[in-house]
Amino acid sequence: MGIPDFQTLMRPALRALADGGELRVQTIRDVLAREFGLTEAELEQRLPSGTTKAYANRMAWTLSHMKGAGLIESPQRGVYRITERGRQALSKTGTSNRVDLRFLGQFAEYRQFRSGEHGDAGSAATVEPPTTIEADGLIGTPTERIEAAYQELRRALAVDVLERVREQTPDFFEQVVLDVLEAIGYGGSREDASDRLGRSGDGGVDGVIREDKLGLDLIYVQAKRWANTVGRPEIQQFVGALNGQRASKGVFITTSTFSREARDYADSVNPRVVLVDGQQLATLMIDHNVGVSEETTYRLRKIDLDYFGVEDVGTGEGVAGLHLSV
Repeated sequence: MGIPDFQTLMRPALRALADGGELRVQTIRDVLAREFGLTEAELEQRLPSGTTKAYANRMAWTLSHMKGAGLIESPQRGVYRITERGRQALSKTGTSNRVDLRFLGQFAEYRQFRSGEHGDAGSAATVEPPTTIEADGLIGTPTERIEAAYQELRRALAVDVLERVREQTPDFFEQVVLDVLEAIGYGGSREDASDRLGRSGDGGVDGVIREDKLGLDLIYVQAKRWANTVGRPEIQQFVGALNGQRASKGVFITTSTFSREARDYADSVNPRVVLVDGQQLATLMIDHNVGVSEETTYRLRKIDLDYFGVEDVGTGEGVAGLHLSV
């Protein structure tokens, strides 16, 4: 069924604490993981950035929001217990209704928590409750929303980058390809790391790049600024050119896509041929700052546990505190 969103985890987390005892975060996670039948792969699944496990992140936000609403409290770091308000929430919502952001929005303390104000609870009474989209759990945790927005911007940029490349001349495209390979690290810092070979009599090869600083091996490149799908015949022709150069490695890069037959053939031949389609090329350009520049940087901060002399017990609370320090 996949990892539940952080609002779906709220009521089960309250149930796990219903007997009034104190539970560590890891215990709560384990209880809910069994309840939802999460697999090992799902427990290890990470957010797109790769820095945080998705389930632990959602669990941290679940507990943070319920604590902000006064449904649970934390007598010590990484340990939680239910409050009287939490017990009342369980008894009032019944078995079919969720404890979610809309439910939490009825409490002044929670509205204050969401607004970031630090006055008395009554001063936050005019803060708007969570939007319908948030209340319905369609956006995810703040961390997931940030990452989703970042990925959306990357996808839009990749489309724009690829369109720009397609508008350029074939000679320009060949240089883009060699620039990307150099940026990845081929040829090191040598000024002559790559050479343009896209001239008459090139034997079907557009460029060559040295694999290392010493130039012990060469990688031959074919660059096709095409709109149509690249098929097996084009890859066969490139392999023939590689054999003519006695080359052991080649990279075929296009602004379009490769057919299934082309990919299957490239996987089965020697010399080794790597295929890079337009979408992957645009991603490589973004990752290695070829044809793009940095516009805006956002720094997200979390609690420095060393500063406060607190041992990191893996609660994820530093992540949950992110919204207070952006």
